[in-house]
Amino acid sequence: MPNKKSAERRVKIAERNRLYNRYWTSRCKTAVKRLLDSVEAKDTEAAHKNFDIAQSVIDKAVVKGVMHKNTASRRKELMSRRMKALSV
Repeated sequence: MPNKKSAERRVKIAERNRLYNRYWTSRCKTAVKRLLDSVEAKDTEAAHKNFDIAQSVIDKAVVKGVMHKNTASRRKELMSRRMKALSV
């Protein structure tokens, strides 16, 4: 337990931030998994729709400071490679 008032506030803020980051991280992972599932099912229409959604969610996570821009770039590159493999 924190001994000072400021330490109590920091504990509350850290928990709030943890939940916020977990929400956005989970949202990114879910979007990518939906894309990869539709690619495996060879559903091109759903894959294109999910690709746009996943890119958007990842970009929002970067803007909010949840994900580093290089991590986002790497994940979007992975998704685009899978999309190219689907179209071939």
